[in-house]
Amino acid sequence: MAEITAALVKELRERSGVGMMDCKKALQETDGDITAAIDWLRAKGLSKAAKKADRVAAEGLVAVATREDGKGEIGAAIEFNAETDFVARNDLFQDAAKSFAQLGLEHHTVEAIHGATLESGSTVQDEVTRLIATIGENMQLRRAARLSVEEGVVASYVHNAVSPGVGRIGVLVALEGAGDKAALRELGRKIAMHVAATAPLSLNTDDLDPAAIEKERAVLTEKAREEGRPENMIDKIVSGQIAKFQKDVVLSKQPFVMNPDVTVEQLVADTAKELGSSNLKLAGFVRLALGEGVEKVEGPDFAAEVASMTAG
Repeated sequence: MAEITAALVKELRERSGVGMMDCKKALQETDGDITAAIDWLRAKGLSKAAKKADRVAAEGLVAVATREDGKGEIGAAIEFNAETDFVARNDLFQDAAKSFAQLGLEHHTVEAIHGATLESGSTVQDEVTRLIATIGENMQLRRAARLSVEEGVVASYVHNAVSPGVGRIGVLVALEGAGDKAALRELGRKIAMHVAATAPLSLNTDDLDPAAIEKERAVLTEKAREEGRPENMIDKIVSGQIAKFQKDVVLSKQPFVMNPDVTVEQLVADTAKELGSSNLKLAGFVRLALGEGVEKVEGPDFAAEVASMTAG
């Protein structure tokens, strides 16, 4: 049998547009013959999926899953994209998103989830390809994230949920420390709702991406010059605005949306006192918003087309 090299798999993938796992299987079935492998993929119905691979998939669902792990918990969130929001209402698509999120509890990356095996025995990559062929839209398991704590909870919240655990925004919040789990989970859920609404950039000030700060500094400096501020005062003015910017985008420093008189950091500290938990801390968060960062392509104006066809 011919050796199925990574280069051979890559070449078939580039020529067919089909996923790596399917390409490898096709080459194994055809003894490394690329032409025969393409025919094998066509025979399996995978060429239909390949034809749709260049379509933009910016709709779909975000799914979350959590489970207990001893004294702690694990949470996972995934983004599963399709071309239209109509597909997000499809039960097959929703079930797939939920099952992928469950696999995210064990597998830490998108690549690992793609290769993971579902209860049906097929891999996630195989299932995505099957759904493309069945539903008729390009689909992509785009992102995955995972949080865990050795003691405490990982709470979840889904905004604009279409069914339990799936919607347009998925949030995980990790609270680490001892305390009544029901109370901690309620606190975590409230903070997760806050995260969904405010979209913080980091957990703490030290975690904030320096590039984000420098970008904001450049914008504020230019704005100060446009306003005619004295050049020798601009650095001081901008430094004060940067400090305010950090408070606005850092989760622990943000005013809590349900009670703006306290910050999220203070809310956790107050709850810790109520529960008698001296070591409770906000350990992390994940926020996945559907289609974030995907450049959407405007479709044809069907109403205008119909009007032009019926004019005269």
